[in-house]
Amino acid sequence: MTTTHPVPAFVGAAQQNLIGGRWVPAASGETIEVINPATGTTLGTIAASGAADVDAAVAAARAAFEGEWSRWTPHQRRALILRVHDLVLANFDELATIETLDMGAPLTRTQGLREWTSQVLQFFASQVDAGTVASAPNSLPGDFLTLRSLEPVGVVGGIIPWNGPLIGLWWIFGPALATGCTAVLKPAEDASLSVLRVAQLLTEAGVPDGVVNVVTGYGKDAGAALAEHPGVDRIAFTGSVGTAQTIVRASAGNMKRLQLELGGKSPDIVFADADLDRAVPGAAMGVYTNSGQVCVAGTRIFVQRSIHDEFVARMAEFTKTIRVGDGLDPTTQLGPLISQRQLDRVLNYIDIGSGEAELISGGHRVDGDRAAGYFVEPTVFAAATNDMTIAQEEIFGPVATVIPFDDVDEALTLANATPYGLAGGVWTTDLATAHRVSRGITAGTVWVNCYGVLDPAVGFGGTKMSGYGWKGGRDHVQSYLYPKAVYLNLS
Repeated sequence: MTTTHPVPAFVGAAQQNLIGGRWVPAASGETIEVINPATGTTLGTIAASGAADVDAAVAAARAAFEGEWSRWTPHQRRALILRVHDLVLANFDELATIETLDMGAPLTRTQGLREWTSQVLQFFASQVDAGTVASAPNSLPGDFLTLRSLEPVGVVGGIIPWNGPLIGLWWIFGPALATGCTAVLKPAEDASLSVLRVAQLLTEAGVPDGVVNVVTGYGKDAGAALAEHPGVDRIAFTGSVGTAQTIVRASAGNMKRLQLELGGKSPDIVFADADLDRAVPGAAMGVYTNSGQVCVAGTRIFVQRSIHDEFVARMAEFTKTIRVGDGLDPTTQLGPLISQRQLDRVLNYIDIGSGEAELISGGHRVDGDRAAGYFVEPTVFAAATNDMTIAQEEIFGPVATVIPFDDVDEALTLANATPYGLAGGVWTTDLATAHRVSRGITAGTVWVNCYGVLDPAVGFGGTKMSGYGWKGGRDHVQSYLYPKAVYLNLS
């Protein structure tokens, strides 16, 4: 279907870095082409930044942190975040369209982020008092008054992935604005446009120069320079385990604080008593949402043996109803993968899976009028075991692996037999089973009779090789602060 959805003028422009309140090209003058994954065509360019650009951004962030921004009151920061909230929501249709063009997610998904964005900004606006000073009791002899406060850590470096920048940017900018920190954000080179447009809106809303900075470029250049920079006090990273391990080693230089959200191979467990009218589409979209490009995707679907065949048949039928196409088409439910590189990766895993398990549906690149884009059919493998490659390695595409189990103990054993621990799901009508299994899954978030919902005031995070730290909730805000105690001798 050909769409006539208007393309924002912002998309076709040559985009630059935001450093210290100014829009500047990369010091090298080099650029990166921005590709529309639905068509394979060029949308525009972004700056290909390196260490010199990161140096400039960190210096601007440090100057802002130590300057006027440090004297802003909680009330002023709250008012600023609420201005940002209103301006971002007023321009949200444009932001959603930019996100769809840049990384392929359907408009039904990107426009659906409006309410979540409102919630996350209002939550961070409510957290500006997180560093409030309190009197702490002490056991010292004499007459001492002990005060305890939480102080902003300083300059925060954020490195976010391409699978949802319109979400990911707020996990950096939100707590920075709430706590009085400053930020340097490096979005993924595959999807930077929505971040840059939001940065424009932030400056328009009155965020002081240098409080937020955006530097685009390749991970090996700009990302590595930011992770290693001695002027950065905290790094928040979302991405691969391998890159995170490099960041952990780099953090030793100045003992940076770290928050890492990494990969997942999440279990989604369907018991025989589950309502299959809910469980089949729920578990399926737990895999296929955002074309499977979601860290928490429940790609290992464990189904109790007595209903395994029925579940597989119903899921195969459900996949045939999913509309694959250009995200600008309002009827599209499944957009393209982000890039040719990711397409090749997913198709390679499908080839591997075809030699391991039974391919029930999908498994091919979409051809015809979508052949120029990076589209893959929603895919289901069955007759699988938990030790197969497609059950152990993160594919990051629309590929589900269905694995049978017999009882609760086996389900939990299989669910936890992975190096990851990001999320999981349970489908059952039995409350005791729901409690036992949700407690037994080793993961930061578990959903029961639903999948993928997230309240920013609660947040999420992982364990094991899925990283550490927390996004959202008060824990997230406090990770941008450090504790300080002051003893006043009153005698």
